[in-house]
Amino acid sequence: MTVKREQVLIEALPYIREFYDSIMVFKIGGSIMSDRAVLEDFIQDVVLLRYIGIHPIIVHGGGPEISLAMEKFGKKAEFVGGLRVTDKETLGIARMVLLGNINAELVNLIGKYGGKGIGLSGQDGMFLKARKKALLKVEGMEPVDLGFVGDVDKVDPEILMIMAGKGYIPVISPIAADDQGNNLNVNADTVAGAVAVAMRAKKLFSITDVEGVRMNPDDPASVISEFPASDFGRLVAEGIIKGGMIPKVEACVRVVRDGVEKAHIIDGRKHHAILLELLTHEGVGTMISRS
Repeated sequence: MTVKREQVLIEALPYIREFYDSIMVFKIGGSIMSDRAVLEDFIQDVVLLRYIGIHPIIVHGGGPEISLAMEKFGKKAEFVGGLRVTDKETLGIARMVLLGNINAELVNLIGKYGGKGIGLSGQDGMFLKARKKALLKVEGMEPVDLGFVGDVDKVDPEILMIMAGKGYIPVISPIAADDQGNNLNVNADTVAGAVAVAMRAKKLFSITDVEGVRMNPDDPASVISEFPASDFGRLVAEGIIKGGMIPKVEACVRVVRDGVEKAHIIDGRKHHAILLELLTHEGVGTMISRS
């Protein structure tokens, strides 16, 4: 059955009313940014949300692009426990890729579709403070110093509030500063969660390349549309959430418990997935709620 355009708009109306003037944080990674058509879909959705009165904030990673740039400079990427070992030269490459390439391109795309993007990193207004990550302990290895890698210490939301209030869409690179003004590379999921909590965001979106949490991990059609944060432990114990999905879901559960109303995991490869998740009854991903 063909759905009339007016029916789609009427279905969206109560959601637009509910979300008007709210803050939403969107975290995107390399799997989405590597596909130009998918990335442009995402940017169009974000600009549309801004025009209907929602205040979007984008936090981006860039792991694959950093590794590729390192190869061009004759350096081999090294990871321990899933985290990049970052010496001074690697930090310089990461800054070049994240700030000079990815961040600038996202801001340009926002402008292309009629929005006002503004690129930021943690050193801008020192809004994102970090501390050097402690020695990483991995079973069977001596404790590892990851170098210029940090954990979020504090988010000062003032500059983000000002930018959002003026109609800009902040685009944040996960480079933070410590108390001495040194730059540190921080995991983008961690930054997105910290920003969402500090901004008292209504929602955090993890835009990824999976459909969401599946009841049957091998069946893409078995996506769980919603579950409370309190079910996380049970779903892990039952093997429903496993492997690489555990840290993704755990990050969402953490921000919900810290005050964000709801967190979503959606497949950014689906055309206009954000609009479908936010403004339709069915949605397209998994929503994690407080209760």
